[in-house]
Amino acid sequence: MVQLAFYNGGDMATNIKPRPQSSMGRSVRQSITIPGPLAAEVRRVAKERHLTVSRAVIALAERGVQAEREAKDNLRSAYQKFLREREPEKKGQAGKDLIRAIFGADAIAEDSIL
Repeated sequence: MVQLAFYNGGDMATNIKPRPQSSMGRSVRQSITIPGPLAAEVRRVAKERHLTVSRAVIALAERGVQAEREAKDNLRSAYQKFLREREPEKKGQAGKDLIRAIFGADAIAEDSIL
């Protein structure tokens, strides 16, 4: 395990509150422990992108949060489409899309015999 500590804003020695950043909001000091192999991957990403390890963790976390948000929006959209659909054939396709949104793209095996 590798422990990383991040701090972005304010003077820790004098306890002066940092000024709010306009685009990202208030920064928070956060200490995390991640497995060694993951830490190696983060260092690799940082080196490839010419970033600090802290900035690489932030970039990867932002990307993960965005992916979560998109997956949630996709699920909500598939669910609403399924509820709205009235025609049986289209309802079946909307149901398959909903299943894929919940369980992943490979959740439904296609029958190659028919």
